[in-house]
Amino acid sequence: MSTGALAAGGTLGIMIPPSVPLVIYAVLTQESIGKLFMAAIIPGIIAMLGYMLVIRIVITLNPSAGPAGPKVPFAATLRSLVGVIPIVLVFLVVIIGIYGGWANPTEAASIGAACCGILAVITGGMRMEGLVKSLLGTAEVTALILLVLLGADMLNSGLVVTQMPAELANWVKESGLPPLSVMFAILLIYIFLGCVMDSLAMILLTIPIFYPVVMGLDFWGMSQGDKSIWFGILALMVVEIGLVHPPVGMNIYIINSLAKDVPLKETFKGVMPFLVSDLLRILLLVFFPIITLYLVRTFGN
Repeated sequence: MSTGALAAGGTLGIMIPPSVPLVIYAVLTQESIGKLFMAAIIPGIIAMLGYMLVIRIVITLNPSAGPAGPKVPFAATLRSLVGVIPIVLVFLVVIIGIYGGWANPTEAASIGAACCGILAVITGGMRMEGLVKSLLGTAEVTALILLVLLGADMLNSGLVVTQMPAELANWVKESGLPPLSVMFAILLIYIFLGCVMDSLAMILLTIPIFYPVVMGLDFWGMSQGDKSIWFGILALMVVEIGLVHPPVGMNIYIINSLAKDVPLKETFKGVMPFLVSDLLRILLLVFFPIITLYLVRTFGN
């Protein structure tokens, strides 16, 4: 139960602003980053509540799956909460800066990184050795991302020359296939790709192909802007679901490498109830786009 909850919970990061994949999607589609962040809030809350409900149901049916731990004194709980306050303040500074119009996402990210650096120095976690490790880690991750971007840019250049996305969109539009059938096929492809690819690589490689297809279809008369935001949230959700979906879910292998005393089979079994919650959430957002678009329509202007 614990490893399954950790593996599934690790997929929530993409839905909770500020989210790097959402920013990448916005750049690729020329969509508003602020509106995408706003649209992700309700689906992210639904995902969180769905996982909490799953845990409650599983523990109710099988109390041994989550036995009660030792009772923690209130003073210890209070000290733990106080220790979290600086991180919460950094989060609020970044989010309020973006939504308040005081900073764009890049500037807000820089402010957040600077605040975290100051906290690290104050708490003693950032000394010369830690600084060197941080710089090396940043260099490695940056090189990895730039290689992915380089490959995606080469692919996109080929797509522009061949006009494949436009031709594929026209073919789908003229095929007479129901728009929902096309959408579910795209979401299914994302789930399978998530088993073997990183979320950033998937978005960079597939959005230039699938985005024109979705924009060329009619979904309940939605405008192009609403459809772009709605599809972005759906795509990013199923991208992360692929990371915990058998038979290859990458998150499961990562969690299993940390919890070496838990068999891989048990972790896969533990994540299955959360996949049911994910499926219901996807269906809910597909058939009721207003859930995704409510905050955008209310505050987006």
